[in-house]
Amino acid sequence: MIQEFSALDGAILIDKPAGLTSHDVVDAIRRQFHIKKVGHCGSLDPGATGLLIIVLGRGTKLSERLTSDDKAYEGTIKFGESTNSYDADGELTASLPVPPLSLEELNASAAEFVGDLMQTPPMVSAVKKGGVPLYKLARKGIEVEREPRLVHVYDFRFSAYEEPFGHFRLACTKGTYVRSIAHELGQKIGCGAHLATLRRTKSGSFEAAQASPLETVLKLAPGELEKRVIPFLSLTRGQLPGGGR
Repeated sequence: MIQEFSALDGAILIDKPAGLTSHDVVDAIRRQFHIKKVGHCGSLDPGATGLLIIVLGRGTKLSERLTSDDKAYEGTIKFGESTNSYDADGELTASLPVPPLSLEELNASAAEFVGDLMQTPPMVSAVKKGGVPLYKLARKGIEVEREPRLVHVYDFRFSAYEEPFGHFRLACTKGTYVRSIAHELGQKIGCGAHLATLRRTKSGSFEAAQASPLETVLKLAPGELEKRVIPFLSLTRGQLPGGGR
């Protein structure tokens, strides 16, 4: 028996703006279009922008599969300042002078992060301990032991360095905390660092250039939204129809 799918069973590629959680995007689309089942494939921190795959209807059945795809990012790291969340949204915990750094030296240090890494989730994260998100414990000043996770970094390099900011690109497996890498790189260099900006440019075969700004999507009529949806069967093959911005 051939299973039938509606025009809204699938996914839509959103270019997430800064200032919203991934769950905020899900809620906005659910409310605007009155779709019962809406989910996302791979969280982006509130300050991050870029590609967020939103699954709709029966497309939510593919959420785990799409979330497991490799990711690519670009962004900036600010050296000389450390924060408790390892990014620009956190509280400043240390400020140190930045030593003279060349782009070549920076990339030599970055290269040491390429390969398999055992990464401990930061306390300011959505990972749960006893059913409670770590960030809620962190707000109360509670720090708990976290289980390290194996991740893999395929590529990590800087394209420019203008003290104290380094502009980078990074490709990795799912679940990699880019802000943790920024923090650890700063520790390695000796001056501390935090993730200043982050943009997801790719997830699996889908790219941010193919995504639509959230503001644009929320203004669409239901019929126009259907034209932007990647059908369920196309999703299973990683195919993108005409859509675009």
